[in-house]
Amino acid sequence: MDYVENRMREEAAKPKPEGGEVTTLFTPINLILLSLFVYTLYRTFRSPPPAKLPPPPAPIVFRTFTPPTLLPFNGTNNQPVYLAVRGQVFDVSPGRNFYGPGGPYENFAGRDASRGLACGSFDREMLTEDLEGPLDTLEGLGGEEMEALKGWEERFGEKYLVVGRLVAVGDEGKKVEKK
Repeated sequence: MDYVENRMREEAAKPKPEGGEVTTLFTPINLILLSLFVYTLYRTFRSPPPAKLPPPPAPIVFRTFTPPTLLPFNGTNNQPVYLAVRGQVFDVSPGRNFYGPGGPYENFAGRDASRGLACGSFDREMLTEDLEGPLDTLEGLGGEEMEALKGWEERFGEKYLVVGRLVAVGDEGKKVEKK
């Protein structure tokens, strides 16, 4: 215990600087704690980075298609996938897995799919061969097939955008008949 008392006397006997006891605040541990405190405040109160929105899709303009002008829209060469049902052209690009290249309905991409959908057939024979000729009038289809076609048309109307109408070559400028 004598050691402690002697040590206290020695410290008390040391000359004190002018103005009383001076303790430094800038010790390494205090600087580290201050840095952590400032960093925590910064992270807490900084504004979040602005949200990055994807670019909007290109606007789609309603237009008139003929079978030859519809054909390139079959999903190849980064083109959208369009198909026609009873004169309405639908953008089925969101269903590219079904209607685009390699999909089960790929034969219908860029074509009038009315007869094939009505008959439930994906064969190329269901498509009009002569693209320059008249559109398929759907003659020879029975009541059940026409009902199936109406169902497909309703489904496409609910799910996909109508981007145009399909007319025969040479009928591009004619007035549209309401069905």
